[in-house]
Amino acid sequence: MNDTAGAAVAHGAVERLARLLPGPHRSRAKDWTAVGAALGSGLPGDYREFVERIGGGHVDGYLYVLEPDSPNPYHDLVDAAEERAEAFDHLWGSSEEPPAELREPGARLIPWASTDNGEFLYWLVRPGRHPDAWTVMVNAAREARWEHYDLPFAGFLVAALTGRIRSDVLTDAFPTAPHSFAPFAPTR
Repeated sequence: MNDTAGAAVAHGAVERLARLLPGPHRSRAKDWTAVGAALGSGLPGDYREFVERIGGGHVDGYLYVLEPDSPNPYHDLVDAAEERAEAFDHLWGSSEEPPAELREPGARLIPWASTDNGEFLYWLVRPGRHPDAWTVMVNAAREARWEHYDLPFAGFLVAALTGRIRSDVLTDAFPTAPHSFAPFAPTR
């Protein structure tokens, strides 16, 4: 698939998410250059489009789609990336092996969502791959159980919300019918 076709597929998936997730949507312009500098990499176009069109928020009362410069500091993408990197450095340096997908030199994870139960969803960042080619990893809370999906951010979210894929890590109660979406609001 060429870059133009890939961008069209990603845009179509974000369009579908906008229809699946009831509003209110809170679009927010972001300084993606500053976010990329903080993370050491740019982010996938479908995720940037999702955040700018819909905004980060709570999906189906379970999944928190993280957002850079989130109005709710508990769901800030850059902060979560730093926290998860520190946790993995400690964990993988002491008691647990990283998933096989991370054995490639330079491979790493960037979180894009968390759940009420403590699971995290990540992009699998591989050296030399454009962010739009990143795939999804799901990690169980408090255990070394991982799933890998050969799907981008928006493609995974559409497939999960429509039941085309079922995760053994995420709760059986996700997704809900009808879907719900609550945009992040400032904490008090």
